[in-house]
Amino acid sequence: MTATVPHTPPLVEQLKEGLDAPICLTWELTYACNLACVHCLSSSGRRDPKELTTAEAKSVVDQLAALQVFYVNMGGGEPMLRKDFFEIVEYSVANNVGVKFSTNGTYLDADAARRLASMNYLDVQISLDGMDAATNDAVRGEGSWAASRRAMDNLAAADFGEFKISIVCTRHNVDQLDEYKAMADDYGAQLRITRLRPSGRGVDSYHDLRLTNPQQRQVFDWILGHPDVLTGDSFFHLNALNSGPDATGESLPGMNMCGAGRIVCLIDPIGDVYACPFVIHDEFLAGNIRDEGGFAKVWRESELFTELRQPQSAGACASCGSYDACQGGCMATKFFTGLPLDGPDPDCVHGHADEALAQIDLGSGPRPSQDHSRPGIAPGTTVPVSLTRKR
Repeated sequence: MTATVPHTPPLVEQLKEGLDAPICLTWELTYACNLACVHCLSSSGRRDPKELTTAEAKSVVDQLAALQVFYVNMGGGEPMLRKDFFEIVEYSVANNVGVKFSTNGTYLDADAARRLASMNYLDVQISLDGMDAATNDAVRGEGSWAASRRAMDNLAAADFGEFKISIVCTRHNVDQLDEYKAMADDYGAQLRITRLRPSGRGVDSYHDLRLTNPQQRQVFDWILGHPDVLTGDSFFHLNALNSGPDATGESLPGMNMCGAGRIVCLIDPIGDVYACPFVIHDEFLAGNIRDEGGFAKVWRESELFTELRQPQSAGACASCGSYDACQGGCMATKFFTGLPLDGPDPDCVHGHADEALAQIDLGSGPRPSQDHSRPGIAPGTTVPVSLTRKR
C-alpha cells in the first residue's frame, strides 16, 4: 500500500494567504524631518500633533513581541528627531523585537554612534542617493550628502560593524552603482538598493527620476552580478526578463510577489496601519493600533487585509508569459500612477504598460492621503528642525 503524501503548496502560494503575524513591518516613528526629499514616500516634514506618545510606542512594542514579530523597520521622517528615540529602540531590543532603523544621518553624531554600537539586535541604515553631493543633494537637500558621510564615519569610528548604505535607484545615480559598492566595501558596510516608487512626494518626481527601460535591464544584470547586495525584493518586477528570446534563466533573489497585508504592513506615526509603506492612502488603510484589539486585530481581522489575501486575478497580464515570474509588479506604483491594480506595472520591462500610461494625464492619479510637507519649503531642501520634547 502506498501512502498518500499531502500536497504542500509552494512557499509563495502559502505566503499569499497571509501569516498570523507579519514577518517584519515598517514603523514610521514621526513625520518630523529636517529634509524635504523629492521622493519622500511619506511626504514628511512637520510632526503630526496626534503622534504616538512614548507609552503608546512601548505598547506597540509589547504587541509586536506578543505576536513574535522578529524585527521592525523604524523610520520616518527622521526617527532620531524624537527625544525618546533611544528609549523606544532600547525597549524594543530588550523585548526581543529587533530594530532596523533608517536615518538621514544628520543627528548620528559620535556619541549616538557609540550608543548604537553598544546594542544588540540593532541595524542602522544610512540613506544616500548619490555618490557625490551634486547628485545626492538635488534629491535630498543641500548638505545632506556631507551629513550622511559624517554619520558613516561616526559608525565606523565606533566599531558599529556592518551598517547599511541605502540608495533609491534613479536614472541619475544608476551609473554610480559600482562606486556605491566600493564605498560600502571600504566601510565594511552592506549596500542596499531600492526601487523608486511614486508614493508621497514621489508622485510628483517619479517621471523625472524613474529608470529608463535600458537602465532597468542594467540594474537587473548588475544585481545578478552582485549577490551580496540587498534589494528588499524591490525589483521583483524585473524577473519578467526571464522570459522571451533574451531570457537569461536567472531570477533575482528574494520574493517575487507583493507582500502588502500578507507578510508586511506599515504603522504610521499616529498609529494608522496601512497595507504597505508605499500606499499611505485611505484606500489602503486597515485600521489603527489605538482601536480596541490593537495591532493584532487589525492584522488578523481587517476587511482590507482579508481581501488582499484572497486569490488575485492576473487581469490584463493573464496572457503574458512572464506573469508567473513578476506577478504583475508593484501595487503601489500602479495605484499612484492611475493604472488599474490588475494591470501591468508602469515599469513593465516588456513595455506592456506604455500604451496605458500614454493615455492618462501623468500626475492626475490618486494623491497621498497624508502630506506633512512644510509649507513654503521646496522639495529637495534642508531645513533646521529642533528635537521634539520628550513626553
